[in-house]
Amino acid sequence: MTPKQKYHALLAKKVIEEFKKRNIEGFYFETKEEALKKVLEMVSEESVVSWGGSITLKEIGLIDSLKNGKYKVLDPNAALGGEEKNKIAHQALNSDYYFMSSNAISATGELVNMDGIGNRVAALIFGPKNVVVIAGINKIEQNLELAIQRVKTLASPLIVLGYKQTEISTFDELLKMVDGIGSQLVITERSIFKDRIKVILVGESLGY
Repeated sequence: MTPKQKYHALLAKKVIEEFKKRNIEGFYFETKEEALKKVLEMVSEESVVSWGGSITLKEIGLIDSLKNGKYKVLDPNAALGGEEKNKIAHQALNSDYYFMSSNAISATGELVNMDGIGNRVAALIFGPKNVVVIAGINKIEQNLELAIQRVKTLASPLIVLGYKQTEISTFDELLKMVDGIGSQLVITERSIFKDRIKVILVGESLGY
């Protein structure tokens, strides 16, 4: 094990211990392949599954695996228009398993997320029987303040750049655009229902 791998494992162990205090179940896997295997072991056949927008889920191959598996899939990206997409987003609140990443995670165990219309954070807070959060080790910051800063100055700007087709010439302009979206910042300090939220940490850099 390299020093970096050992560091990641020790950091993940600390965060998982903090999760436990907050009624959140945590897991750590060194590679995305191991993480994907664990996720698919969690989900029984014929389960209703859905997900929020996430580069991480695509990078580990989860979305393709769900679409090709024996599950009842609610795919928000398969919608033909805004009205249908909105309908699927509401149906996803009744799913058996909802998958997402987190924009940031504090080493003290809080999940920090910023969302536009709010469907992703809504599912995290209420609805699905199980919420599975998959996040690379790069998402962890040493405290809540730094985690919030990461969301506002790194994760959200990268997401905006991924969606916006217009030219953005300065970093200040980019941050103003993030503020202008009027997104909702949600900090999850604790799960009321024990182990409803499961967080799988991966010892690789994933997503934004």
